[in-house]
Order: sequence, then structure tokens, then C-alpha cells
Amino acid sequence: MASPIERLAPRERDFLARVAAAIAANPFGEERLEIDRAVVGADADVPRAEVLGRMLAKLDARLEGIARGRPLDLRRFTGEDRDLVEAGLLFAVFHRIADALDERIRREIAGERGTVGFARDALAELASRGIDEPQALHYLAIFWQMRRAFFFVETSLPGTSPSMWRLRQSLWNDLFTADLRLYARLLWRRMEDFSTFLAGETGTGKGTAAAAIGRSGFIPYDAKRERFASSFVDAFLAINLAEFPETLVESELFGHEKGAFTGAIAEHAGVFARAKAHGAIFLDEIGEVSQAVQVKLLHVLQERTFRPVGSRAPRRFEGRVIAATNRTIAALRRDGTFRDDLWYRLSADVIEMPTLRQRLDEDPGELDVLIAAILEQMLGEQPRDLIALVREAIARDVGEAYRWPGNVRELAQCVRRVLLTRRYVPELARSAVAEDAEDALLAASGGGGWRAEELIARYCAALHARLGTYEAVAERVGLDRRTVKRHVLAARR
Repeated sequence: MASPIERLAPRERDFLARVAAAIAANPFGEERLEIDRAVVGADADVPRAEVLGRMLAKLDARLEGIARGRPLDLRRFTGEDRDLVEAGLLFAVFHRIADALDERIRREIAGERGTVGFARDALAELASRGIDEPQALHYLAIFWQMRRAFFFVETSLPGTSPSMWRLRQSLWNDLFTADLRLYARLLWRRMEDFSTFLAGETGTGKGTAAAAIGRSGFIPYDAKRERFASSFVDAFLAINLAEFPETLVESELFGHEKGAFTGAIAEHAGVFARAKAHGAIFLDEIGEVSQAVQVKLLHVLQERTFRPVGSRAPRRFEGRVIAATNRTIAALRRDGTFRDDLWYRLSADVIEMPTLRQRLDEDPGELDVLIAAILEQMLGEQPRDLIALVREAIARDVGEAYRWPGNVRELAQCVRRVLLTRRYVPELARSAVAEDAEDALLAASGGGGWRAEELIARYCAALHARLGTYEAVAERVGLDRRTVKRHVLAARR
């Protein structure tokens, strides 16, 4: 005989509706914290971790009360009541296995590829509560994705400034959309249609943000093998298109057949062929590629197929595309260097990476946070004496008002240099040109002893010493970035 249908009391329904709202809210946003605080009645000064702990304890007590002395079974509820009880159950199960999920992440990073020990118990609990096997497997995969996303977005992009919180929110939405419930129901299988464009200056962490996205995609759970279908470690591939001469870019992207051109002595798999079904590829410096390559990239994004150089057989591309450039994309589109149609296919989501200048203007204390994170990455710990050493060197050698033209990448180099030499003088790393490098260069060139090529090279090097990036120099002198880089490197030889 079927169990009678039960109904939630208004108080129970209201509580679980707020839990469901918490699930849907972005964990890096204020809305989520406000919901959690309202649920448990916590003041604004209570830390996030404590608020969550209180909420989970209250949820367990409510679910026990709703069960009314029997094992909680979703089949005793229908309609909205069932949806709310299921949301509360999923929230509780997710947080019960959160530590095990985190340990699994660390083990995969360390190279372990084995069965997932906690999965069997989690699936058994979901089944005992009335969730069928396909849905339980789907929820487990969503749990795995959410925990990886939180792990990589939080740990790989440290910072306390408002712009960094906004960046984390943007990355989370890029993975799960602005509605997690819609994503879990429909969009999880369609994310390959949503390409992401990362904008920002050199050194702001575009590669790190791309990796956080690429390692946090949906990966199904294989119940027969008791493991996830693939490893997130292999899910992310990156290629810097500025590193290759124009003649090799197409081969690195799409691969080539043996004998396709002089020097092609063996078949080569390009980045699109190596991409995983549940992964992503990062096309850095996409503003450097030719119109011909842009047309082929557009075809891949529209048709999801590509052809290696020298082959007529189409191959399917699976995975998401993330792209970036240090150059101003609006200017590239305006002068016809970058195709509008490719831009529209790449920019389902556009995420702006904040500069270190902006972050420190918002929160000067972020400098200490970043120095500590850099030391942790280098040494495996954050020695207070070394943090103080770096801060003292920065204050003495460049001052608190220094604008960090190389952004976080320059700060990391600063930390290394201070550990080696106890000093940080940016000019030593860039050029031996005098303090007012541009004016000094113009005065020196009046003697007429330099040929045109050498003059341009020295001028670009001097501007690079002042402006800090190849992109800024390119905008100033009206040359493309690659040409500027060639001139700067030639001047330093």
C-alpha cells in the first residue's frame, strides 16, 4: 500500500525555500551570505564559516522533524513540497561529503587516478531517500563540479578587494550560469556552446582564471568503474598563439598530417584534437592570429568540426573555448584586424581581469595577501618574516604609490628578486635607460649615429621601460605587438 502524501507546514516550507535560495545563489556574492545569515539569525560580524555551520545544524534538525520519526523519503511528498525537501536533502548531503570531495581534488592534483571511495555511500543515501539512480548519479557529478569550481576559484585567485570578489562571482556564473537550478536541469550538457573571453592587461592572471574554468567543467560519474569519467587535471589545455610564427599557428591549433608541408615528418595532433569532451582549451593572445586562421576558428565554433592541415576528413571538437588578448579588442575590431563574427562567437561571456593598481586602490591590504599567497606557492608556507622582508623592500625601493605596470606577475617577480637580493629596482629588469628614458633617447639620437632600425628598436625599448608592456608601446608607436617585442629584444642584445 502506498504511503499517504504528506504536506509541509508553512514554517517548514518557508525554511526550506530559503535553503533552496541559498543553493541557487552565487557563493561568492553578498546575496548568499545574507540568505545564510537570515536563516540562522546571525549578526554581520559572524564569520562565513560559522554561519554555514549553524545553517547546516539547523537544516539537519528541520529535516529530522519533517521525517517525523521515520527515514526521510521524498516519495511521501509531491509538487513544490517534494522539490523543497529534495533541495534541503541535497544541500545537507553535499556539505557532508565536502571534505571528501576536497581530499579527492588534492589527490587528483597529486596524480592519483583511482576509485572514488565516498561515492558509493553518497549514492546509497540518495537512493534510500527516493531519488532514482540516473538522477543520483547526475547530482553526484554536480556536487563534484561545484566543489572543484569553489576550490579553484577561491584558492587560485587570492585577494580581498571588491574587484576580486566580483571576479570570483563572474567565474562562478560562467561555470553555472546565473541560475544554478536551470544549469543543473538543462544547461550542464550545453556549455560547449558558451565561449568565454578574458580581457585585461598583461600579468593580471588571465591564464589562472582560464585554468579555474577549464578544470571545473561537468564530468559524469561512472558507477560501473566507481570513478569519474575523466580527470579534471587533463581537462584543460592552453596555447599562447603569440609564441608561434604565423606558418605554424594553424598546425598547433588543428594539427597536420604527415607530409602536409616541408618538415612535417610525422602526424601532429593540434590542441583541438587533444581537447577532452568535458574540458576546455585556452587560446591566449588570440588577437595575434591572421584573418585566415580567424576564419577557421569561426568554423570550429559554429560547426564544432575542424580539419588538420593536409587532411580532408573533418574531426569533431568537444569542449569549451576560452580566449584572451592583452590588446584592446575594440581597436582590433575597429581597424579590421579582428573579425566581428569571430568576436561574437567568442564572447558569450566577457570577464574583465582587474589590474593590481585597481585592487590596491580598493584595498591596500591586498598587497600582503598576495605576497603571502606567492610565498605559499613558492615555499609551501607563508613565513611572516619573509612577508615583512618583501614589504620593507617594496616600501623602500619603489614606494607605496608604485603602480605595478606588470600587475601580479610583476609582484611575483618582485618577491623572487627580494628573496635573492633583498632589493627590488624595476628598472634593472627592464632597461638601463635613464629615469626619463624617452627624453634621454631623443637627445642621444640627435648625433645621427644610429640607423633607422636601431633607432626604432631603442625607442621601443625605452618606451617599454616606461610603460611596462608591449601592448602599451604598440599603441603609442602604431606598430603591432609582435613587431614591438622583436624591437625591444633586439635593443637588449
